[in-house]
Amino acid sequence: MTLALIAGGGVAGPITAMALQKAGIDATVYEAYDRTADGVGAFLTLAINGLAALRTLDLHTLVRERGFDTPSMSIGMGGKPFAVFDFGEPLPDGTVTQTVTRAALYTALRDEAVRRGVRVEYGKRLTSASSTPDGVAATFSDGTTAQGDLLIGADGLRSTTRTIIDPGAPPPRYVPLLNAGGYARGLDLDAEPGRMHMVFGRQCFYAYVVHPSGDVWWFANPRQPRELSRDELAQVPWREKLLGLFSRDDGPVTDLINKTEEIFAGWNTYDFPKVPTWHRDRMVIIGDAAHATSPASGQGASMAIEDAVTLGKCLRDIPNVPTALARYEALRRDRVERVVKQGKRNGDGKSLGPVMRHVLPLIIKLAKPNAASMQWMYGHRIDWLEPVSEVSTMGR
Repeated sequence: MTLALIAGGGVAGPITAMALQKAGIDATVYEAYDRTADGVGAFLTLAINGLAALRTLDLHTLVRERGFDTPSMSIGMGGKPFAVFDFGEPLPDGTVTQTVTRAALYTALRDEAVRRGVRVEYGKRLTSASSTPDGVAATFSDGTTAQGDLLIGADGLRSTTRTIIDPGAPPPRYVPLLNAGGYARGLDLDAEPGRMHMVFGRQCFYAYVVHPSGDVWWFANPRQPRELSRDELAQVPWREKLLGLFSRDDGPVTDLINKTEEIFAGWNTYDFPKVPTWHRDRMVIIGDAAHATSPASGQGASMAIEDAVTLGKCLRDIPNVPTALARYEALRRDRVERVVKQGKRNGDGKSLGPVMRHVLPLIIKLAKPNAASMQWMYGHRIDWLEPVSEVSTMGR
């Protein structure tokens, strides 16, 4: 049986292992951190196309059990929405877009992978890898090694696998926005639970959604032209900074900040406009390692999930591993690069000048954003039963 070595135990790693398992391929996941890192992270919204991909592996209910329905969003300014639209059509069983904590998603996927028989090793940070006559040899920071038929880099934005495949790979592009947020408690907002409210403040963009419990999950994106170091980010007085940015805004934002016990430590935003090389020999990258997208796209996790399922199909149907990896890239590259571009546009739009603040409502009303206009993103579906050919059949 083919054995895949998977570097990275976040979202993409365990899902890839389960997709490969369904395709009849054994896999071991090597996670750089130990399990004490499971609580790290804020929350994310998992789009309906990502949930559809999870459904092919019978995993979408796992998310529904830990998240909450977020079927629609509003866009507003000064506390008043001027557009509302849905996050795509529900799945046949009624599943809609979900919002879930990163920790809950990561741990649920890893625990389910283990329950299904996937081996997960912790404290295994990949440091190097090389091709062998019939596979790949990987070395980890603790000095241990592993042999397999292929190496899959699901190791994120700072991927080691990416630089092993291509030492000249470009670094991530800094997007001049910071991320901060938290969970506000004790508020009684006049807002529909499960609707994501996107608000353009005078100096800063923010968003919030009411959890069914009444807690409010929120984030803000202060503009930051210069990339900050980790130490600089740690020294930012986030509560004071955010209260200052929103001091002239209507709406609930200052209450959200004041009612949040702990503000998430801020982090920089990055994306990858294009990663030229995704695979070499029997090594390949997926998820953020290949195409990180700005959180403004709302598609980071979903793109990683789609990658995992598509790669599983390619390895199932194409016996030659390098050929299967090339086919996977051909099936995925155009779509993910379009999503990255959309995320960049969305992020750029979060910083509005005085003129745009006046004309944006009109622009959005004329554009009439709705599920149909975003069908290319939310409507994407992967048919697990459809065979993958070695060459494209498009145009036949």
